[in-house]
Amino acid sequence: MLRAIATVSLPGTQPEKLNAIADAGFGQVEIFADDLRHYPGSAAEIRQMCADLGLHIALYQPFRDFEGASRAQFPGHLQRARQALAITRQLGCDKMLLCSSTAADSSPDIDLQISDLRALAALAEEEGVQIGYEALAWGTRVNRWRQAWERVRAVDSPALGIVLDSFHVLSLGDDLRAIGDVPIEKITFVQLADAPRKAMDVQAWSRHYRCLPGQGDLPVIEFTRALLDRGYRGPWSLEIFNDRGGVSAADAWRSLAWLDAQVMRHAG
Repeated sequence: MLRAIATVSLPGTQPEKLNAIADAGFGQVEIFADDLRHYPGSAAEIRQMCADLGLHIALYQPFRDFEGASRAQFPGHLQRARQALAITRQLGCDKMLLCSSTAADSSPDIDLQISDLRALAALAEEEGVQIGYEALAWGTRVNRWRQAWERVRAVDSPALGIVLDSFHVLSLGDDLRAIGDVPIEKITFVQLADAPRKAMDVQAWSRHYRCLPGQGDLPVIEFTRALLDRGYRGPWSLEIFNDRGGVSAADAWRSLAWLDAQVMRHAG
């Protein structure tokens, strides 16, 4: 299991987070946009810092509220996309995460959403970046991974795939039984988080109660096993954010080691 973690999962400054991640044994990291925004230096400096620590930047995230926007807003969204893609390249990274739109005025027109995603994929292909489209569990028009896949499949670009996050999939009672329909090269990235069962708004549930695999009630082992059986061999990245101050990198590493052992024990 190729172990990774998002900087949003840890407390501290950007250098403190990266040092803790490297010290815990991780070799892969996701750079969170807000962490980069609050760092006084440049993306190129973060790239060098990661290189010095032996960390590969596997993903830059998130890019938000793009597809289905009004036509008056869309040129501005394209400009935002160009800026985000430029930052991705400055980080020395070739993958960027796009969350499904949560804008209240996002268009229900699927053809328009696909057209917008196609435009983003074209920009990404020019930059040598692959976009991973993630269905947020509270997305306005797209909140299931199969909806994200339907749009990615329609765009049919090498620069656009899907991101699968265990919380977003499992919190809605969904599963990966249909994952065999998705070509393995279209699974851009995988994120992992657990959570205790709560009867509450799914966005608030995510914001306040995400936890490490094994600390909650979601079937994260089965989720992981399904992707391994499908042939996914990319990073398994922890994205654990909550209002309790984040997790320690050492605990995060141990949780992925535990998950790896559990998955192997349940194999076959």
